[in-house]
Amino acid sequence: MKVFARKGFAGARVSDVAREAGVADGTIYLYFASKDAILISIFEEGMQGVIDGLAKGLKGIEDPRERLRYFCRYHLKTCEDDPDLAEVLLVELRFSDKFLTEYKPGAMLDRYLEQLAAIVSEGQRRGIFNRAIPTGIAMGAIFGALDEISLHRVLQRRKRAEPSYDIGAVADGVATMVIKGISAD
Repeated sequence: MKVFARKGFAGARVSDVAREAGVADGTIYLYFASKDAILISIFEEGMQGVIDGLAKGLKGIEDPRERLRYFCRYHLKTCEDDPDLAEVLLVELRFSDKFLTEYKPGAMLDRYLEQLAAIVSEGQRRGIFNRAIPTGIAMGAIFGALDEISLHRVLQRRKRAEPSYDIGAVADGVATMVIKGISAD
């Protein structure tokens, strides 16, 4: 992950990955068929960790508004706290033709987005969120906003620019905007 984040997927070589891992070049091929297989493994492991952390954090939060606020905070904080993972997930995967055409990332991403959809759906079921807004549309708008903010931060880091904002305040702002926007009131 560090190699892909630092050099980019296209610029990284399997020998770079082997060097970072402290193994011989050929050893990598005992575990991965190709550089693309390494990228897929990073995606799967990274997303599994994100999904597990989110599920753990949401436990015990009953109010859909607070669950949504937590989701926003968690998403942006994860991107801030693990910049290499954010770089790979938000930039490198989007530019890997093989990943986009051959790998079906839907399963892992869908599992993540299902948690967001469940929050919106529960809020609608309880009359807190507007039932007239399709759950999928609300979910897509929320995720799209968070994804754009995360991508912007990754690109800032590439320029070695310090953030001009507090990620927690941004997450709370997005959550407040969304909660008011989909509120049943």
